[in-house]
Amino acid sequence: MASPSTARRALLRHGAVASLALAGLPARAAPIVLHDALGRRVVLPAPPQRIVTIFSSNTELVVALGMLDRIVGVEDFTRFPAEVARIAKVGGRLGFSADAVVAQQPDLVIVTPARQAAHQLVAPMERIGVPILVLLSRSLAEVLGNVRLIAQAGGVSGRGEALAASLQARLAQVDARVAGRTPPRMLMLTGRLGSGMLLVARPDTYTGEAMLRAGGRFALAGAGAVPQVSPEAVLAADPDVLLFAGSEEALRDLVAQPGWRGMRAVRVGRAATVSRSEFLIPGPRTVDGVEKLARWLHPA
Repeated sequence: MASPSTARRALLRHGAVASLALAGLPARAAPIVLHDALGRRVVLPAPPQRIVTIFSSNTELVVALGMLDRIVGVEDFTRFPAEVARIAKVGGRLGFSADAVVAQQPDLVIVTPARQAAHQLVAPMERIGVPILVLLSRSLAEVLGNVRLIAQAGGVSGRGEALAASLQARLAQVDARVAGRTPPRMLMLTGRLGSGMLLVARPDTYTGEAMLRAGGRFALAGAGAVPQVSPEAVLAADPDVLLFAGSEEALRDLVAQPGWRGMRAVRVGRAATVSRSEFLIPGPRTVDGVEKLARWLHPA
């Protein structure tokens, strides 16, 4: 049983809240409690109004939820939407500076553990009490989960549920479109290294899953944790479809190399570019990419 003093304090609190309501004043909202991709407990006293987003994917998620006006800092390479050009940059070319982030007086930092960003920022932000969320995007389900998580953080859970449900419904429509179709053997190149090695989209990534959801299958057997492969391995795989995440000019330059003209995909005109922003930045635009690729692979 509660002590008289405890009961008195509870009544006083209840009376204070009731008085605020009668006076038309809002009672103080409960803090927002979240758990991020690393299992960290993140507490926000109120929906953040000054957000720093590290990496394009996190910026796009915040923007898609209608919170562009809350972003006060972005990473150097963020280009979308165009309005971010006027927003302060907080690093990315030579690492990330906790001082540059703190200078924007954020009440939330959103980061992904790429290019040492989480390693460089999580501990300093925790020490000074700035909430920081770490997101991962290893699958399309995680991307949709991130939509909901950021919406919850921003106090716009309804928007997050609506956006995630819309994206899920569009993916379901793609699933129905490609059901029963023969999946072509596909290979997506995501970059070329100075050493001559090529970067490929791998299974167990959201990019790889996007390829499968669009109605394809992997041509390169045994593609593991390392995304680098030799040109010889790509030629030996001889895919039905060759996708290149980049420009048409770069693709033409690649297939002009010795041996590439004989690849099945090149011979039959099934070598094409895809948008880097749709397949290499995990967010709502990834669903756009899945839809476009499915229509190209499997015309009605």
